[in-house]
Amino acid sequence: MALQLALRNPQFKFIVASAGARSVVCTVTIDGTLRYTLTKNLPLSLVATQTVNFDIAELARDYIEITYQSSYVPQTVDIETNLKSYNAINGGGTVIDEPATITDRGFEAYGTFEEEVNPTIPFGRTKPTYLIPINEDTDTFTIFAPNNRAGKLPSITALNSLVVTPYTSTDTSITNVDGVVCNIKRIDCTKYGEGNKIIYINKYGVQQDLWFFLKETKNLARTNEGYKSNTITYPSGSSATYNVQNAPNKVFNTQAKQTHTLSSGYYPEFANQQFEELLLSEYVWLSTVRKGSGIIIPVKVKTSSVAFKTSVNDRLIEYTMEFEEAFDYINNIR
Repeated sequence: MALQLALRNPQFKFIVASAGARSVVCTVTIDGTLRYTLTKNLPLSLVATQTVNFDIAELARDYIEITYQSSYVPQTVDIETNLKSYNAINGGGTVIDEPATITDRGFEAYGTFEEEVNPTIPFGRTKPTYLIPINEDTDTFTIFAPNNRAGKLPSITALNSLVVTPYTSTDTSITNVDGVVCNIKRIDCTKYGEGNKIIYINKYGVQQDLWFFLKETKNLARTNEGYKSNTITYPSGSSATYNVQNAPNKVFNTQAKQTHTLSSGYYPEFANQQFEELLLSEYVWLSTVRKGSGIIIPVKVKTSSVAFKTSVNDRLIEYTMEFEEAFDYINNIR
């Protein structure tokens, strides 16, 4: 069965080359197309077997095109790795060793240091499972959403298929095709509007929603450049003069960035992992309203550190995070 590789980590593929092998060739095929051929030459003095490793993670990750998906279907790549050892350098001569081709699927996902080498999804959790953080105290799933809001949850089946389970605006729980239940805790955020939804690629390499239920503040920061212009004129038959309405200190290349500061509202302690994964995500979007209609815009998490709160130390767990729009406010796309 194919492994689900976390491609933000190194992923090593290896071959045990027999005595007499002089080179090893690794080919990496992505989504059915041969993309890379890597060669390692071995020492002439090698008289015993030798294990040769190739890291394919960055090579495969280059072919994951992450964009916002309204369907929430995970974006992945299919990877085939083939390794052969030869009795001459640079893949020459005859083949000595040729293990079976290794078939994997790659995600925009990551494992932590504690999850050790070659981490795979769902990081030790038993399949089937939702690809979101789990409450480890109760071994259950819970998400938080405003009243009257629908959404979607990706999961992986026992047979490694990827499925997306929708929930309606009134559901208080959902069950995926394998019978895995996720509870939905509804929050009334009407005091501050309708809430703000952040969508991000989580640790498991899939889109996940995280709602900020309390107030939002916006800020616009401007940058520009300037130069000093000579505005004096020399009219015929008169002394030199200048127009007081013509500014000698000119401004150009004015641009702006808009930021959104969002307050999460109160979350239980087990939800800390969601804020951790948001902080570490490289793909984040904000669901907002522009000109009376909803729109999804890319943002960057401007907050660079978070002090994780606990019920013992802080009693109420609330986070305030700043997001910067990932584009210039004045359109300059050419």
